[in-house]
Amino acid sequence: MQFLKTIFWVATAVLLAVFTVSNWTPITITLWSGLVLETYLPIPIFAALILGFLPYFILHRATRWSMQRRISQMERQLAETRALLSPADTENREKGTIPPSAAPIAVPPGVL
Repeated sequence: MQFLKTIFWVATAVLLAVFTVSNWTPITITLWSGLVLETYLPIPIFAALILGFLPYFILHRATRWSMQRRISQMERQLAETRALLSPADTENREKGTIPPSAAPIAVPPGVL
């Protein structure tokens, strides 16, 4: 898998280098108040690419962080619940028998 990632990034770098070399022409960008910026074409293109990618990357990382926190909280709750089980309940679960107090409640159809 690491080999495929390496091939992908090398191919991407080569494509970006070829794009940059073939489009290395000077351009003039007129900004506000008569301010003029002279640069080469790939620079504003890559800047726009990064500015478009950045918000979604930040959103992805924030969502991932939030989900990791929720998963670790649920794992802690599960560990605490398992610790509270008595040895008899643990033996019944291992045997596959469910104690009468833990039997599921039947809900008639159409109630929910």
